Amino acid sequence: MYRRRIIRRQAKKSQVNLIITLIFVAIFAYASINWILPNFIGGLGLITNFFNPPSALKEDQIESATLAPPELIIPYEATNTSTISINGFAVSNSEVELYLDGKLIETARAFADSTFRFENIPLSLGTNNFYGQTVDEDGKKSLPSKTQKVIYDNEKPPLEIFEPADGQQIQGKRQLTISGLTEEGALIFINDSQSIVDHEGKFKTIVQLNDGENNFNIKAQDRASNTTEVSRRVIFSP
Repeated sequence: MYRRRIIRRQAKKSQVNLIITLIFVAIFAYASINWILPNFIGGLGLITNFFNPPSALKEDQIESATLAPPELIIPYEATNTSTISINGFAVSNSEVELYLDGKLIETARAFADSTFRFENIPLSLGTNNFYGQTVDEDGKKSLPSKTQKVIYDNEKPPLEIFEPADGQQIQGKRQLTISGLTEEGALIFINDSQSIVDHEGKFKTIVQLNDGENNFNIKAQDRASNTTEVSRRVIFSP
């Protein structure tokens, strides 16, 4: 009899625990449907928008990409002048913005024939990076144009002559070797005839001597057109 009572109490207790468990499950399901799940989905939406903005946010960028960037025309990569002029082509009657090292420095209008021009643009010593952007009448900008580099260099190239010595007298052999050293990439001219320069800046040329006095003008010219000149006088007797 006593054992039966214990069994009944345990069964009743199990029923109560089951009912309480079902109530908690129902509350959790209700909270999940009405609060937890919507907020979780909303959070996922924010994360997705952060890494992949919706098409509405990209609309301006897509429209800007359809506007052609300007074409800058700079005919040289190095110069020894402190200012330059830049021509180019862009969408006719649009505005062209000129950027130097990432900063807007000048604005010009493209004419009806699509040409534009910037004048007296100041350079800094060393490398100057230029690019442009087209701006239409609605204020939309194109993608940046191709960046072009211009080196401003106002220093003369070094020029060392190994041979001959100035005023040297030569007898018998008419061939004369003229050799020396300049900076890498420079050009060498001997009496206006170009000499070959190797990757270290060394040069060597053989010339024919005339009777009596022979004068040689040796000129080194770097890519910015800076020049250094040295003269050599050689006296030849047969």
